[in-house]
Amino acid sequence: MKPQLALLLSAAIALPCLFISASARAQGTDEFGSYGKKRGAQSESPQDAAVELRFGPYEPEVDSELGSTPFQDTFGDKNRYLFGFEADWQLFRIPHFGTLGPGFGMGVTKFTAKAPFTDGSGTSNTDTRIWILPMHLVAVARADVLVKDFGIPFVPYAKLGFGYGMWWTNDGGKASEVDGVKGKGGSYGLTYAGGIMFLLDILDEDDAVTADGITGINNSYIFGEWYRPQLDGFGAEGIMNIGSSSWIVGLAVEM
Repeated sequence: MKPQLALLLSAAIALPCLFISASARAQGTDEFGSYGKKRGAQSESPQDAAVELRFGPYEPEVDSELGSTPFQDTFGDKNRYLFGFEADWQLFRIPHFGTLGPGFGMGVTKFTAKAPFTDGSGTSNTDTRIWILPMHLVAVARADVLVKDFGIPFVPYAKLGFGYGMWWTNDGGKASEVDGVKGKGGSYGLTYAGGIMFLLDILDEDDAVTADGITGINNSYIFGEWYRPQLDGFGAEGIMNIGSSSWIVGLAVEM
């Protein structure tokens, strides 16, 4: 089983158990006052933004529209990973549904291999690299009604918008160039995603209330997301397809 699938399955098994355990904690009082009580709306600071740290495999679809496989032949099929972030402005709150607003995200990934000789006779001792920097501007809908109305610590969400990706290559530490053409460019297209977040606040609600009062962080989550940057230039010729389709995991906070 692939490592990322094993991680997602483990999370799917563990999270409900954590929820049950946290929910079973007794309420009461000690010398410092009451404990184990759920957060009330009156105790929360204003919430109008979310920030994510994101990580997951990224396999560009460079070879998908070609009659050959130059990318895979050069860099192989080993998993490479994307590291990134996203910031969302929760512009609207819809009662008994959740939040809606724009979001901007960016990630980076790198592929490295030994540079092949142009005559196909093998590879040199020089490394060739390609960097990919996908970005997106999306509308984000987060349905936190389960948390707000029913106390269930899961928040499904969806994203849809426009993506743009920069890419560039280098050989032996120098920018690649063939017949005067530099190895760099950009690709664009749709970006969409869907996922679910698990509310970490339920593991210790008293500390969550304290953190809100001190830092203004309303909620913290871990999440899993299907991420689809379709960066193929909407099928235009001469645009390298650096899009991908993968699962992303990460941490998110709302403030």
